[in-house]
Amino acid sequence: MFYGAMKIVLGHPIKAAFRPWVEGLEHIPEEGPAILASNHLSFSDSFFLPAVLDRQVTFIAKAEYFTSPGIKGKLTAAFFKGVGQLPVDRSGARGAGEAAIKSGLAVLERGELFGIYPEGTRSPDGRLYRGKPGGLARVALASGAPVIPVAMIDTEKVQPVGKVMPKFSIRPGIRIGKPLDFSRYHGMEHDRFILRSVTDEVMYEIMRLSGQEYVDIYATAAKRQIAEAAKRAAEPSGS
Repeated sequence: MFYGAMKIVLGHPIKAAFRPWVEGLEHIPEEGPAILASNHLSFSDSFFLPAVLDRQVTFIAKAEYFTSPGIKGKLTAAFFKGVGQLPVDRSGARGAGEAAIKSGLAVLERGELFGIYPEGTRSPDGRLYRGKPGGLARVALASGAPVIPVAMIDTEKVQPVGKVMPKFSIRPGIRIGKPLDFSRYHGMEHDRFILRSVTDEVMYEIMRLSGQEYVDIYATAAKRQIAEAAKRAAEPSGS
């Protein structure tokens, strides 16, 4: 009920204010479990996609959004719960992966839609990065649910990193691809080569839908490289 109320309070104004265009809505099943695997350009991705869907989609979010102290923290936690996000502790890479898998399977067992960002974090420069196989592929193979590739387009231009106010002049887009069936690999969710293959197939479809340049490294590594380069550039040059 809270999700439906939040969708009315947020979803309708989002659609009215930004007029997001969408292609491929017919690929979202009217009922039953499915995994929505999307690229990740902006914090707002988790709001634009649910706004255009009739069904509830549940994403995972870092636990800090749900545990911050004070009134602001409680309001933030209530907001994220209301828009259908589940907390995951990302303090440890392996622990975070296991938590994401358990959360995803629980959502799918209820016959609902589970949303996940295979890159694991937002793209630092608008390019598409290598997908992490630990979450997406294991959930897909363990559940047998179809994977629907999703491309968010221009959402990073609506709300660039570090900017509070969005740009209402930008009209973002969402392109939804045909469901991918990985039932041929059922029961092989612990085979790292199969996990890599499944993840790469999904990332290829996302790349095709989004038109992004693909970079074959993890986004987390790219962020470290960018931060290190910025640090070196800021250091005073030797005389």
